Amino acid sequence: MKIYIDGKYYSQDDAKISVYDHGLLYGDGVFEGIRIYHGRIFMLNEHVERLYMSAKAILIHIPLTMDDMEKALLETVARNNKKDGYIRLIVTRGVGSLGVSPMTCKKPSVIIIVDDIQLYPVEYYERGISIITASTRRISPDSLDPRIKSLNYLNNVLAKIEAIQSGCLEAVMLNQNGYVAECTGDNIAIIKEGALMTPATHHGALSGITRGVIIALAEKIGLPVIEANLTQYDLYTADECFLTGTGAEIIPVVTIDGRPVGNEKPGETTRMLIDAFRKEIATVE
Repeated sequence: MKIYIDGKYYSQDDAKISVYDHGLLYGDGVFEGIRIYHGRIFMLNEHVERLYMSAKAILIHIPLTMDDMEKALLETVARNNKKDGYIRLIVTRGVGSLGVSPMTCKKPSVIIIVDDIQLYPVEYYERGISIITASTRRISPDSLDPRIKSLNYLNNVLAKIEAIQSGCLEAVMLNQNGYVAECTGDNIAIIKEGALMTPATHHGALSGITRGVIIALAEKIGLPVIEANLTQYDLYTADECFLTGTGAEIIPVVTIDGRPVGNEKPGETTRMLIDAFRKEIATVE
């Protein structure tokens, strides 16, 4: 494995960052998770653009142009000879003092890791997963805008712990007003009365790249799409439910807090969207 750090490549054992990097000390940085299909990077432009938007929002000036970043990503994938896999693209604030001030950090660091990812066992894509609602609430958008994909994921980690302790793989997170925001690492959507409904981003949901692809595919097949104010009641009474994300792709949900979704099997519309998504990634260029 060859890992890119600030323009140089290192083996996994030799790839290191400073203990004074504010990405480590304070979670001060941004990242993207990107999939590789058939040796091609999926939605490359969209991921890079979102990274730069996140960095701009927290006043990090990435020391590469967007074109150079894309070239670095392509080169790192090529050096690792990865046909199908996952990229973790990270930009940290860089090395600074032990104080919280970002002004002591002279230059951001760029890290590119190319590896494999398997969030859910293969069989769960056929039979679906069970999820719970976490008691941990999503950080309010007026505290941290969810469109910033930051390195500080402790909020999500705490909700993930709840899921694991409950014997589930994922947990739904509500916002401070009780509306559905997202899951710990995925966006969530339901099918209700022939429409696809998903939380609006202003409720605390990340504007996911895969979420956007699924919305576009739904509209293409004539499925109405509504960004809605969803509550637990809406989840409990949904006809179908699924999660979307770079790592997860699209995975059906069959129970929520012990309540069956539909007939407790992946729904017809969900399967249709899964098939459409698989066709989409099969044509990645």
